[in-house]
Amino acid sequence: MLQAPQRSALSGPALVRLLARLGEADVAEARQSLADRLSQWLGWTDAIALSSALDGKPPAVAGGARAFGRAEEEECMRVRRSLVSAIASDSVLAGSRRRGPSPSSVRIAAPRVAVDTQADYAVFRQRYLALQQSMETAIGTLRGRLRALLATQAPALARLAVVDAVMERALGERERTLLGAVPGLLGGHYERLREGEKRRVAEAEAEAAAAADTTRQQSAAVEAEAKAGAQATPPASPLAQVNASAAATRLAKAMDANNAAAPLASDAWLDAFRKDMQSVLLAELDVRFQPVEGLLAALRAC
Repeated sequence: MLQAPQRSALSGPALVRLLARLGEADVAEARQSLADRLSQWLGWTDAIALSSALDGKPPAVAGGARAFGRAEEEECMRVRRSLVSAIASDSVLAGSRRRGPSPSSVRIAAPRVAVDTQADYAVFRQRYLALQQSMETAIGTLRGRLRALLATQAPALARLAVVDAVMERALGERERTLLGAVPGLLGGHYERLREGEKRRVAEAEAEAAAAADTTRQQSAAVEAEAKAGAQATPPASPLAQVNASAAATRLAKAMDANNAAAPLASDAWLDAFRKDMQSVLLAELDVRFQPVEGLLAALRAC
C-alpha cells in the first residue's frame, strides 16, 4: 500500500509552522543563521546606526528615573488581553459558530446554497489587515513606552533602548512586508477548503442522482407489481389489500431514501477557515510581542 510522504518537522515560531501546514507546503529549514539573514535585511545606514549604538559610548541616563513596577507589567498584560479579545470576538471570524438555530428552524432542512455565494474572501482579508493594524499600533506604542522607561534606569539599559529603536526602524518595513503576505497565504487555504466543499457537494449530487434513478426503477417495479396483483386478485379480497399495502410501503421507503440523499451545502468548511484564521492571528500576535517580552525581561532584571 502506498503511503503519503511525511513532511519533515519544521522548527521555529508557531506562525511559520502553522502557515506551512495550512499551505500544505514542505518548507525546508533555513540554512542561513539569524545573523547572516539580518545582515541582508539591514541597509548600510542601518548598519552604521546599529554599530554606533553597540560600540559607542553608552548614552547618558535620562533624568526623572522611576522604578519599573507592577503598573508596567499590568499595562503589557492589558494590551495583550485586549488584542486577544479583539481576535476572539471579531464578528467576521465568529460566523455561524456564534449563531444558534432559531426554534422555528430546528426541524426544517436548510435550503440548497451555492458554495460560491457563501462568502467572499475579500471580507476576511480586510478584517485580517485591520487586526494587523491594531496589533502594530498598540504594540508599537507599548514598545516605545518601555524604551523610555529603560532609558531612565542605567547606561546599559539606555543602550538597549537605543539598539531596540534602531532595530525597529531598520526592520519595520521588512516586518510589514513579510506579515503583509500572510493574508495572501490564507487566501490560498480558503480556496482549497472551498474547492473541497464544491467537490463534496458534486459527489453528493451524483450519488443523489444515482439514488433517484434507482428509486424511479423501484417505483416502476412496484407499480407494475401492484397492477398485476390487482388484475389477478379480486380487489375486495384480503390478499389484494395486503399486496397493495406492501407495495405502497416499499414505494414510500424508496421515496424517503431518495429525499434523504439530497445534498446540502455546508458551512463547516467556512467555520474551519475562521478557526484557522484566528489561530494564525494569535500566532502572529506572539511574534509581534517578542520585542516587548525582551524589553520586559531587561526591566525585570535591573
